[in-house]
Amino acid sequence: MTTTLRMARGVCLMLLALPITAPLAAQTTREGSGSAYSHSDGAAPTFAKQIAPILQAKCQVCHRPGSIAPMSLQTYDEVKPWAKLIKQRVQARTMPPWHIDKTVGIQDFKNDRSLTDAEIALIADWVDAGIPLGDPKDMPAPMEWPDPKTWQFSKQFGEPDLIVKSKPYTVMSSGQDKWWRPLVETGVTEPRWVRAIEVKPSVPNGRRVVHHVLTTLEQPEEGVTNLASTAEHSGMPMGPGLFMEWAVGKTGELFPEDAGKLILPGSRIRWEVHYYAIGQEIKDDVVELGVWYYPKGYEPKNRTILRMFNVAEGSELDIPPNAESMTQNFYVLQAPARLENFQPHMHMRGKALSLEAIYPDGRKEQLSLVSNFQWRWHVNYIYAEKSAPLLPKGTTLVFTAWHDNTSKNPNNPDPTQWVGWGDRTIDEMAHVWVDVTYLEQDDFDKQLAARKAKKTTSN
Repeated sequence: MTTTLRMARGVCLMLLALPITAPLAAQTTREGSGSAYSHSDGAAPTFAKQIAPILQAKCQVCHRPGSIAPMSLQTYDEVKPWAKLIKQRVQARTMPPWHIDKTVGIQDFKNDRSLTDAEIALIADWVDAGIPLGDPKDMPAPMEWPDPKTWQFSKQFGEPDLIVKSKPYTVMSSGQDKWWRPLVETGVTEPRWVRAIEVKPSVPNGRRVVHHVLTTLEQPEEGVTNLASTAEHSGMPMGPGLFMEWAVGKTGELFPEDAGKLILPGSRIRWEVHYYAIGQEIKDDVVELGVWYYPKGYEPKNRTILRMFNVAEGSELDIPPNAESMTQNFYVLQAPARLENFQPHMHMRGKALSLEAIYPDGRKEQLSLVSNFQWRWHVNYIYAEKSAPLLPKGTTLVFTAWHDNTSKNPNNPDPTQWVGWGDRTIDEMAHVWVDVTYLEQDDFDKQLAARKAKKTTSN
């Protein structure tokens, strides 16, 4: 990512002395043949009856022909050679790619793709039992997957109201990574509120060469008065800013009904497409940005800002050879806010990243922790509406990142090197993408009261 996107931080130096929770070890499930899952008939699980439905629900979205995974897991014959590896990966919770720590923090998400303990136990028991096929009559009907060239939000909203394309770029067969930064007019002729955004690399070649995409919205903001708590946001970036970030593992941005982004006439998209060579020339590649509007006349109460909270701000990271390191940073909210998601970003030495809140009354709460970061997957953990953090003005967000530059890290290309901040994958980063919805004080008070009342009722 580019250094021009760093956000101003609100640092409370006194907090440096506060103890911050260290990342927990990677979660594990039981090993061996002793079952942690009770089967009603006492029989071992079979592929046809128990395993195939799990793979359909949680794995085949990637593990099918034409998608991003290296092998298909749609049939018994396809799965059989990988069975032991599948058991290993699901027990380590590296697959499916959902690396949030399940022992701490918020656990209610809109897009939870993780396996339950019972599902992991079923897969392990099936492998331990010799991977039986079972009765083919028990097999579920094959899944019908949408064309990978279609928009993922189209099923919910139809085709995008606006499509903006990057300018074509030819990726050479070999060479250094490239960052393509064209500026493209949106063609928008009237103010519109945005409820969903999706970035779509071309299929199939674009998905092979695009590492990540940033789309920054540039537009005149004079006369815009519907920013929440405008007077209270001194020193905080409240313009249009980053429209959307995309990396492998992310679908798009979908906003709650009371929030969205505002796009204005004269707006432009500043692209940053990170390309890398794959040994084959990819000619005139284009990335697309799809935008869905709220109906005309509907204006959400709040404007959401996608912020990059840079944990490395001020340190630029300085990781010695053969060492583990911890980096920390603090941001003080200048207005009440609701956090919509948690998306850590690090590279090959990344190990864990934590978000905590220290409230104005001194109370501290762990919000989210990725304790098993996997650099190939940049998962956007979208909080469920009932659980999205509601934080009062003056709350300090504490971000802590851990890096492992030792030989114990299987992703580490060279533990003898000093590592610092940089755009290349072999360099390092430490930041978190968070959609922040800033709230007026009365709106914040109402949302907080409603949540407390609902919690009391449910108890």
